[in-house]
Amino acid sequence: MMDINERDFRRLDLNLLLVFNALLKERSVTRASARLFVGQPALSAALKRLRLALGDELFVRTSHGMEPTPRALELAASIGPLLASLQQALVNRPSFDPERSDRVFRVGLSDSLEVALMPALLQRLSNEAPGVRVIACASNSQRAAAQLDAGEIELAIGVLQDVPAWQRRQALFDWTFVCLFDPRHVKVRGQRITTAEYLRYPHVMTSFSAGLSGFMDEQLERKGLTRRVVFSSPHFATSPLIVKQMPVITTVPTFIAETWRDALGLTASPVPIDVPSYRVETSWTAAHDGDPGLRWLMQVAQACFAGKVWGNAAVKRRSAGR
Repeated sequence: MMDINERDFRRLDLNLLLVFNALLKERSVTRASARLFVGQPALSAALKRLRLALGDELFVRTSHGMEPTPRALELAASIGPLLASLQQALVNRPSFDPERSDRVFRVGLSDSLEVALMPALLQRLSNEAPGVRVIACASNSQRAAAQLDAGEIELAIGVLQDVPAWQRRQALFDWTFVCLFDPRHVKVRGQRITTAEYLRYPHVMTSFSAGLSGFMDEQLERKGLTRRVVFSSPHFATSPLIVKQMPVITTVPTFIAETWRDALGLTASPVPIDVPSYRVETSWTAAHDGDPGLRWLMQVAQACFAGKVWGNAAVKRRSAGR
C-alpha cells in the first residue's frame, strides 16, 4: 500500500479532476458543462477553485476555445491515466481465472483435517488450477476467528464455535467418532466392536491437553466403565503407525479414520457407546465476500466434500457392508 500525505489533498476537491478532464477534452466551458451534466456557472466556479488550488490558470480563453497551459498539459499526463485506472477499479468487478492464477491461499485447519482434506483438494487444484498453491496453517476452533481477523489465514476449516458477526460460515460435512484397529492384532467377533472388546484392549489417543483421558473417557465414566490409555499425543500422526504394529485401539474422527483405513489396511468400527455428531464448517471474513478467488476455492472445497456424511448413520452403513 502506497504511503501518501493526506494533507496535500486538503486544498483540492478530487471531483475537480473530472472538471479538468472535461475541459481538456472539450476545450469549451459550454461543452464541458454539458458533458458533466452541470450548469455553466457551476463549471466556471469549479474551474476557479481548480486554478486556486493548483496555482495556475490551466485553461486560457482564445479564439479557438479554452487552451491548456503548459502546466495543464503536464498535469494531463498524470491525471488522465489516474482517472482511467480509478474508473476501472470502481466499475470493473474483480475476476479470477484458476487456469492462469498463481495465487497462494492460506488455509487454517487442524492436522487431522489437513490429512483428510488436502489430498483430495490438491488433486482437484492440480487439474483445474495448476499454478495455485495452498499453505496449511495450524488452527483450531479457539484460534480461527483471531487468525482470520489478523489476516494470517483467508479461510478457516474446522468445528468452529462463537464465530463473530463479521465472519461468514458455511457447512462442509458432519462427522462422529469411530474406532480404528488392525484386525491382525485386535480380534473382533462380529462386524462391530462390542463394549467388552473395546475395553479389553489398550488405547492410544490424541489429547490436545497432553492428558491420558478425554471425551471418550468421560462418556465411559458415566456408565461406570474405564479404558486403559497407554499413549497420548497432541498430534494425530503417530497413532496409525502404533495401531498398525500393536494390539491397540484408537478412537478418532471418522474423516481421518477413513484415510488411515484405506492407506494402511486398518478396520473401522462404530464406537460401542453413543457419541454425538459434529459439523465441519468453512469460515471467512465478510470483507472477503467479494473475493472471486476465495469464492472459487470454497466452491472447489464444497464440490469435494459438501454433503459427504461421516456421521453415525454412515459409519453403521459402512460397517455393515464389510
